[in-house]
Amino acid sequence: MKLTIGCTTRPYSAVSFAEACDHIAAAGYTDVAVYANLGKIPVQSDSTAEEIAAARKAAADAGLIPSMLISGPKLELGLDAAVDDYKKLIDNAAKLGAKWLLNGGTGNKEHYSIYFELMRQTAPYAEQAGVNITLKPHGGITLTIDDLINAYHKVNHPAFGICYDPGNIIYYTKGELRPEPDIARVAPTVNTGIIKDCVVVDGNPDVMITPGEGFVDFEKVLGGLVKGGFRGPLYVECVGGKELNEINKNVKSTLKFVSDILAKI
Repeated sequence: MKLTIGCTTRPYSAVSFAEACDHIAAAGYTDVAVYANLGKIPVQSDSTAEEIAAARKAAADAGLIPSMLISGPKLELGLDAAVDDYKKLIDNAAKLGAKWLLNGGTGNKEHYSIYFELMRQTAPYAEQAGVNITLKPHGGITLTIDDLINAYHKVNHPAFGICYDPGNIIYYTKGELRPEPDIARVAPTVNTGIIKDCVVVDGNPDVMITPGEGFVDFEKVLGGLVKGGFRGPLYVECVGGKELNEINKNVKSTLKFVSDILAKI
């Protein structure tokens, strides 16, 4: 099975977005997911046309497609204002050239109902803009696989789906839940995927490791997703290493690791 395998800029958060793109392209990737670099996500709801153009150019200069953008809704603004702001974010994602707009839901129980209503109101707008919203497990409203499935059905729109992040299933439950057993149930809701591993040592979860070195069985996860109809892109989010050379090596080796698994599916 051949799927798009991109890389987020998270492994390169300590350098500029442009430099991150250069490293990701050098490792052999075609797509980049735009995360925070130097403490700031390059494209947000209030970004100027110049800032969006600069981010788009940085990716293009490296030969990458900026196909995913991470940024969540500002639920603290209240529903109406948050909807307006999220629509601006959708517009800017489209201007960037991103097909996927990633968020992690909310951990504030007072915002749960607002979150779902905002997604219901903005999903049709996203569809018109050519952008798909994708929700990843991140604790709170998305702690478990059942939470993810519930969110998918509550929003109930083709422009809204689940970003399956197996490492986060382990991380936010401290190893109590695993990403493999319920893969057949969640697969039909998934439109994007994250390549992230996790270990738990003395009750402390850690995702800053290279995929294949932790608890996630990627053959079962990726095989189950594909069997369930998944054909979307995958993005590497975390690898081990602190020095740039080590990070580069692990980012490159992870591309081969995932490609080899997909080749057997």
